[in-house]
Amino acid sequence: MPDRIEQMSHFVYQPLADIHWRVRYREVGWITRVGDGVASVRGVPSIRYGELLERADGLTALAFDVRRHDVGVIFLDASEHVSAGEELRATGRVASVPVGEELLGRVVDALGRPLDGQPPPRTTMTWPVEREAPGVVERLPVQEPLHTGTKVIDALLPLGRGQRELILGDRATGKTTIALDAILAQRGTGVCCIYAAIGQRNASVAEVLQVLREHQAFAYTTVVVSGAESPPGQQYLAPYAACTIGEYLMYQGRDVLIVYDDLTSHADAYRRLSLLLGRPPGREAYPADIFYLHARLLERATRLRRGGSLTALPIASTQAGNISSYIPTNLISITDGQIYLDTHLFNEGLRPAVDVGLSVSRVGGKAQPQLLRTLAGDMRLLYAQLHELETFARFGADLEPETRRRLQRGRRLREALKQPRLHPWSLADESAALFAIREGLLDPVSVEQVGKLLEVLARRLKEVDPVLVDTLEKGEALTPSVQEQLRRHVETVRHLVPETEVA
Repeated sequence: MPDRIEQMSHFVYQPLADIHWRVRYREVGWITRVGDGVASVRGVPSIRYGELLERADGLTALAFDVRRHDVGVIFLDASEHVSAGEELRATGRVASVPVGEELLGRVVDALGRPLDGQPPPRTTMTWPVEREAPGVVERLPVQEPLHTGTKVIDALLPLGRGQRELILGDRATGKTTIALDAILAQRGTGVCCIYAAIGQRNASVAEVLQVLREHQAFAYTTVVVSGAESPPGQQYLAPYAACTIGEYLMYQGRDVLIVYDDLTSHADAYRRLSLLLGRPPGREAYPADIFYLHARLLERATRLRRGGSLTALPIASTQAGNISSYIPTNLISITDGQIYLDTHLFNEGLRPAVDVGLSVSRVGGKAQPQLLRTLAGDMRLLYAQLHELETFARFGADLEPETRRRLQRGRRLREALKQPRLHPWSLADESAALFAIREGLLDPVSVEQVGKLLEVLARRLKEVDPVLVDTLEKGEALTPSVQEQLRRHVETVRHLVPETEVA
């Protein structure tokens, strides 16, 4: 069979203009080995890395490993019926995806093909999925806030437009929920959203789509799906395709939020493809270029000097809380901070289960609204010290009055930062809650009643004082009159919940 294939490896020359506007000839190669979504092809000597190959029926493959005597390709379509000896033709094109406003509200795969049962997007523009990241001269500092709707993040771990913030934690700790809350919080802000589902179960993807539709967030969101049943080649391309769709909007002056859910599955797909093609394994069997794989993706997130911004929220999974494993440490070193979700906090009922001590935002603090920056103050330190204070008090130590006051206020702060799933808070509601904590207005209220009081306060502000809500939404510094109005509203609402003496 190999001898026959060697004799069959010939070239058929047909004129074809490639993407570099030069005439080349269409080369034909033959598959010598195939299996598990990859193949070896002989007979395409001019093939370039990243170039597409096609079978006569339209099945697509990507040149992934250019070797001396053959080419390793990965299939971007189901390849169960591909066999050795079949013909693949070089196309002269690189992997590309349609771009444009028309993709908002659509569900597509890694090549931009519709998965929602509707016609293909009405756009004639396509961009390569692999693009060079903007240079330093093209970038601006991150100075504009990105509201996520999650109180603990906006107050203690703020994000800016153009930032890259990693979300990591064990399975089923609420990582996707935080990302979805951030998408829902962009409603009415003009921010476009891209959600890339990589290696996810179909049921999980369907749940995300249902959430977006129910909360009227689908109109400004594009969903790129490469699920667990998709070919590994599509799982490899999906985040780059999603980034390209967002980049086009960014260059049109739009602000974009992109979620990669998740890059651990992406790394697993890349490792699988690399090992099948014979690349040497390294740490944890990953190939040596796994760092570059994600670095060149996340470096494309930025705030442009002439254009909009692209904010990235990559998600990574840990095992038993081990954030020092290979992929999480790689991503931590690439990104501008991380939001770590702790399993123990999740099991104790703290939702979202953000471990403030292990979480950090290295950029967003410069872009945090002045109002939140003033109100948060030393609350991050207070929240991080709460666990130690509770441990100290659990052993029956005699606490000083100031330590006891910080302990009680810390418990109320923790309760105030809890919020239900898929319920993003506005900047005005977050500001009112932090003001009540900082001023000690919730000290007479039992810890169990803090959440209820803040919900009643948020409703009262919208119904009774919309002018004050508009003022708080601007994020400007608190004036004495605004502080007095907030204090009056909190005092009024506090009489609606049972009071208790502070221990």
